[in-house]
Amino acid sequence: MRAVLRVGVATAALTLALGAGGCSGSSSASETLVVYAAASLQEPFEELGEQFEATHDGVDVQFSFAGSSTLVAQIQAGAPADVFASADTQNMDKLVDAQLQGAEPVDFATNTLMIAVPAGNPAGVTDLASLTEEGLDLVVCAPAVPCGSATETVEGSAGLDFSPVSEEQSVTDVLGKVTSGQADAGLVYVTDVRRAGDEVEGIAFPESDSVVNTYPITTVAGSENTALGDDFVALVTGADGQGVLAEYGFAGA
Repeated sequence: MRAVLRVGVATAALTLALGAGGCSGSSSASETLVVYAAASLQEPFEELGEQFEATHDGVDVQFSFAGSSTLVAQIQAGAPADVFASADTQNMDKLVDAQLQGAEPVDFATNTLMIAVPAGNPAGVTDLASLTEEGLDLVVCAPAVPCGSATETVEGSAGLDFSPVSEEQSVTDVLGKVTSGQADAGLVYVTDVRRAGDEVEGIAFPESDSVVNTYPITTVAGSENTALGDDFVALVTGADGQGVLAEYGFAGA
């Protein structure tokens, strides 16, 4: 059964991987493929994980979803990831600069920002400039996170000055503050608004064209599951993977 690894449980993944290796002499032995992926990829990647397991007998795909900056820092610290998918090229560059990529990263999707407001839009947000109004509780991603970097770029290109009440470590945390009513508005990705369904309303803004986040993926150097990692990358970048990503609102790279 496929599982989702949360931040801080990389040790458990290592234990599972070692346990699987200890059974290598048995015909029922399984292999664990650990995929570290940006939080915004959770739903399509979980679906792709199920597809991957269905075509790879005995393989268990486990995911760790978080902000890309958090994930790359964990990999740099020795976390046992086999595949890394980032929500921007900057954090993938950190992996490459540390010579921790197992192959040349491949761009596989793009995403853009959208304003998310609670259902009914109680604060009456209409556009990007609305987010600077006094008394409006705005939540954004922290600058080190891809959605936060994109927010800063949009803010600068529009000549605005946001005063967020909090800066979150992942785009899903921003969305959670909006859906729970703790924020009047949040800057998230188009795909997050789509995923939230009736819980939020999405407000597009033309300034989002000034920054488009490109998502790259690669295997991780030192992985003991390089062949499986290559297969997973091929699934994500191939026709089946691109079809699933499109269903969740991602555009092509």
